Amino acid sequence: MSKVTEIFASNVFNDDVMRQRLPEEVYKGLQWTAKHGHHLDISIANAVATAMKEWAMEKGATHFTHWFQPMTGITAEKHDSFISPAGDGRIIMEFSGKELIKGESDASSFPNGGLRATFEARGYTAWDPTSYAFIKDDVLCIPTAFCSYGGQALDKKTPLLRSMEAINRQAMRVLKLFGSDAEKINTTVGPEQEYFLIPKELFDKRKDLIYTGRTLFGAMPSKGQELDDHYFGSIKPAVHAFMKDLDVELWKLGVLAKTEHNEGAPAQHELAPVFTTTNIAADHNQLTMEMMQKIAREHGLECLLHEKPFEGVSGSGKHNNWSLCTDKGVNLLDPGKTPSENAQFLLFLCAVIKAVHEYQELLRISIASAGNDHRLGGGEAPPAIVSMFLGDELSGILDAIENGNTYDQKEKEQLKIGVHVLPRFPKDTTDRNRTSPFAFTGNKFEFRMLGASASVSEVNVVINTAVAESLKQFADRLENAEDFETELNELIRETISKHKNIIFNGNGYDDAWIAEAEKRGLKNLKTTPDALKHYVTDKNVELFVSHKVYSREEMESRLEIMLDNYNKLINIEARTMINMASKDILPAVSEYSKKLADTAISKRTFSKDIPVIYEEENLVKISTLAQSAYETLKKLRVAVEDVKAIKENGLRADFCKNTVLPLMKDLRKDVDELETVVSSDMWPYPSIGELLFGVR
Repeated sequence: MSKVTEIFASNVFNDDVMRQRLPEEVYKGLQWTAKHGHHLDISIANAVATAMKEWAMEKGATHFTHWFQPMTGITAEKHDSFISPAGDGRIIMEFSGKELIKGESDASSFPNGGLRATFEARGYTAWDPTSYAFIKDDVLCIPTAFCSYGGQALDKKTPLLRSMEAINRQAMRVLKLFGSDAEKINTTVGPEQEYFLIPKELFDKRKDLIYTGRTLFGAMPSKGQELDDHYFGSIKPAVHAFMKDLDVELWKLGVLAKTEHNEGAPAQHELAPVFTTTNIAADHNQLTMEMMQKIAREHGLECLLHEKPFEGVSGSGKHNNWSLCTDKGVNLLDPGKTPSENAQFLLFLCAVIKAVHEYQELLRISIASAGNDHRLGGGEAPPAIVSMFLGDELSGILDAIENGNTYDQKEKEQLKIGVHVLPRFPKDTTDRNRTSPFAFTGNKFEFRMLGASASVSEVNVVINTAVAESLKQFADRLENAEDFETELNELIRETISKHKNIIFNGNGYDDAWIAEAEKRGLKNLKTTPDALKHYVTDKNVELFVSHKVYSREEMESRLEIMLDNYNKLINIEARTMINMASKDILPAVSEYSKKLADTAISKRTFSKDIPVIYEEENLVKISTLAQSAYETLKKLRVAVEDVKAIKENGLRADFCKNTVLPLMKDLRKDVDELETVVSSDMWPYPSIGELLFGVR
């Protein structure tokens, strides 16, 4: 392998490449446009397009695509070649500034939630110059936004960029009051990605994994993750080879892949990048998921990104590490050595506390999905109740401020780790608290509720916009203050007093927390349908509309899309269960029952003295379970048909939650117990144990 420094970003048309290939005035014009968000002059665009095409062709590219992120949760691309006819049967290779800046895509087959009529098929893609173009599979990929013919956002990137502008506007107002020389504020994100790797040959034998990404049936093996022997354990050779190739491909694309290790469950792993600007982090995470699945198949593996592919072991999340930084490199969430005296830090901290408290429902909605419902509160993920963890020191500081006391800042406790050759070191004042949905971890907040397969865009739209609203209200008040310091101190104190109920430093898995959270007025929205009922409330619509992140129509369309996705996913899972149970599992059970019965008859025919207790008892047990499973299967078939008659998406989601999912759970219970008594050589699918422990 070449040196990492040589291959890193080798397939990216980044700042270094642009400096080398663009005329100085063109380069400066492009940088100014990216920084200030103005339209790109066509002469500059033409020069950039020509340089980009020549660079891409030198790398072997023959096509380009506007790479965008529709509301499917994955990326989309339409490839166009650089060729243009030159007469006499010849061609030339062209790429214009117009083609770079704007593309046209048929939007008819992308989710729109009613934003446009069926016949209004036209959609547009617009270049995001703040995110570098790159080469993937010999195609020049240009990161773009995607909108409808009427200008409404049909993607996840456009609202994210809007939210970044919103928080920049309001944060700059606040920073100016502190005399900052910053010119721009960026939110930064480092999304940790969890995933499972299983043998592809076994994946291909499981209809449920192929169609839904998770095992709908499967008894737990005798060993799961009880011994905690997989977490941070030695990485298996096959997995290490995959990780090595994954790193190389991601590094070529400029993705800051940093940390990789085994996660808590067998066959589960994690990749964590270095943080970067939020829209770039969102692009990079989409690339990471795509590359994980592609490279896994090259290694004879299958990468599972479902939030709960295996019942009985930990599911997979995506920890969204969020912070605020100035263009001068100052992290606004870094407390410094004396956070109690850092008024600017405390004010920004209070802005986040206020935002999370006031818009807890939106945060829950931002991570809602059918897959994530199986994971939240499952012992390996935060509960569905949104709360914040700050740690003892920050909580103590806030208590002292609220009560008007001087904070007694004790010297940091020294940890004694019991090994004489190792030095003593200061104890960090914040834990990671794995049970907290929104934990402060030193100089950033780690939002742990996001599911593994989700785009990070939606959650960061909510965080950015909610914090922007807090900062707007702070700036409105402080800009008109007669005495800035007095008003600042009072504002911090009032904010703490009003919003401290969202702060919880304890065990989020404790049942007592559920009752305590209810007393505090915190919502416990256990399922996606429960959460989505709160999306288009007047308060939430006002938030997004006032900051120009969403229009009401765009929000209503997104609600329809989220409900429709939920309903379709449950329907696909239910039909897959019906198919597996009726065509494969129950016939296999019946065949095994016949084998038991034939064996019992043969034994008795040979001699009445031969005991047949094993055959008789198991035949009764299997027949009873099979009968129960069949009765549930019939009810599930009816329920799936009943869903079709419900036209309104919200009512359909409630029916899926209250009727279809319980029937699926009952059917699984019987089938999983059948798997424990039917001969393994007659069971039609690879077992969970084979899937979890099949990679060597």
